Amino acid sequence: MSSASGVGKEQKLEDEDDEMDDWDQRIFSTGCSPTTSTSPNDPSQQPAPITNRLQPTEDVVHTEDLTAGLSDKPIVLDESSRQVDWARSFHGLSTEAFSKEAAGALLAPVSPEDIEVKPDGIVYLPEIKYRRILNKAFGPGAWGLAPRGETIVTAKSVTREYALVALGRLVSVARGEQDYFSPEGIPTAVEGCKSNALMRCCKDLGVASELWDPRFIRNFIATHAKEVWVEHQQTQKRRKIWMRKDDQIKYPFKLYTPPSQGGAARQGNSSKY
Repeated sequence: MSSASGVGKEQKLEDEDDEMDDWDQRIFSTGCSPTTSTSPNDPSQQPAPITNRLQPTEDVVHTEDLTAGLSDKPIVLDESSRQVDWARSFHGLSTEAFSKEAAGALLAPVSPEDIEVKPDGIVYLPEIKYRRILNKAFGPGAWGLAPRGETIVTAKSVTREYALVALGRLVSVARGEQDYFSPEGIPTAVEGCKSNALMRCCKDLGVASELWDPRFIRNFIATHAKEVWVEHQQTQKRRKIWMRKDDQIKYPFKLYTPPSQGGAARQGNSSKY
């Protein structure tokens, strides 16, 4: 009897241990329970199926094709608005001349040190220097470019019309343009288009007007520029380029010395030239 009662007490203790107390329930509810074996044929002990794994969602971000246009038409203000609608207005055009100080900064002769030469021989003033001249004439914040239409994206270039506004008056309107070589370059081309429009608007203010004077251009090229033979270090193609006399040939080109006329005649025409 003593052994039987002892077995009964042990069975009772085991039954009490099998009952889940508050601590066991917290552990099991947080998924931290120890691993237990389950019967593969018992549906009640099978884990719940995982749903929506790697399923497509409705929040997929689609990349917009910029070659179809940017849809950036300027905001059209209400007719009763007190603010000037620079997308359509010509407010202040030619009402009065700017001050002598502003005119002096705008019409100042361009320093030859500021003029750059493109490989095809075209001389130009970097766009940042137009902005410096406008800041000197009117002050930072007293001038700006207002878009006059939507950006037009073609197969190879972007174009948009801008208005130059200074001291609350419209000064000039011009259309900028910039080429691009791949759709990824469209944002950069849009910024270049804006700078190109700024340069064209500045012509009406007389900024760097020498760069549109053929006689000045010929004299500058003869004095400050030179034409040299260069060779591409990767393709070995050779050609002539223009550059400033005080500039250095930059990578990927290097200086090339062409053969004499007699040597060139013996070699015949080369596809590398």
